[in-house]
Amino acid sequence: MRLRLNINGETREADGVWEGESLLYVLRERLGFPGSKNACEQGECGSCSVYLDGVLVCSCLVLAGQAEGREVVTVEGIAEGEELHPVQRAFVEAGGVQCGFCTPGLIVATHDLLGRNPDPTDAEIREALAGNLCRCTGYEKILDAVRLAAERMS
Repeated sequence: MRLRLNINGETREADGVWEGESLLYVLRERLGFPGSKNACEQGECGSCSVYLDGVLVCSCLVLAGQAEGREVVTVEGIAEGEELHPVQRAFVEAGGVQCGFCTPGLIVATHDLLGRNPDPTDAEIREALAGNLCRCTGYEKILDAVRLAAERMS
């Protein structure tokens, strides 16, 4: 099947898409958006988080065909041109990035949180990021990054 969708503000097409392919696979392997990571393929880790029509989703759980004609924003699309988004910059500066595998999903989830709640409490941050797993950090630097981004964006 042919798939046509809007990714990060640009219309893109993929041909030969199998009906069972995930949106994550199409983004990474067919359309060249490697930011979202493929880890659990079960929607448990959050590494593949993207916006689908403005709603945060695990792209590994979305069939590519379900995204037909819809708008997708990936971690690459959060940046403002060549300039990193304040959330992305905060993760780098606060040391919230180690191996980097979970980072794209955490950044998108943080972006979503701060869009809904510009001044979250620590409990609200933890709840918003509960669907994102990290094996490297222990989360404290990630929490520091969210706090820093919230401070800079307010």
